[in-house]
Amino acid sequence: MDLILSQIDKALKEKGLSDAAASRLAVGHTSLIKNFRMKREGEKRYNLAALEKLAEVLDLELYFGPPRETGDAPHHIIEGDDYAKIAFYDVPASAGPGAAADPNASIESYAFRRDWLKRLGVAPQNAAMLRVRGDSMAPKIVDGDVLLIDTARREPPIRPQTKGKARSGIYVVDVDGETRVKRVERPDFQNLIL
Repeated sequence: MDLILSQIDKALKEKGLSDAAASRLAVGHTSLIKNFRMKREGEKRYNLAALEKLAEVLDLELYFGPPRETGDAPHHIIEGDDYAKIAFYDVPASAGPGAAADPNASIESYAFRRDWLKRLGVAPQNAAMLRVRGDSMAPKIVDGDVLLIDTARREPPIRPQTKGKARSGIYVVDVDGETRVKRVERPDFQNLIL
């Protein structure tokens, strides 16, 4: 039996309804669930509008399962030396033409394991988080992504001119008061290949 029919059967039992009675309440005739039960070759198809009406009658959500509990996600306070609090600034870093930084941006903090930050080479006191707006850096970085940035790395390293596919680093930069996220490169002009 498929998942949808098994959920229908559980709900029918809990409600004390027959196939015909639930079908009549949902769509006005008795054959809806009977038609769902018919053996078919290949993949079984369900009428979405009829399923929605049946879900209402059987107190099910449209995903066809018992109602899911809703509410606030659990909130945990993490203390101790194993974790560092990293500030999340409500300043969009534009992956596009630029976004003006709000000097009064609200701040939240998120906990990261210190050993993980160390593996990345980021000192906790130099770490910050920003949200990206725009898709000019896609597919690497897309609209809505949150960036963990190292504020201590303020100068891109000088890169020798190569013919390979080495990519320059990604930086969050301030250009005339607009925060942008872009690839930044400082070529080695002493060894420039002309």
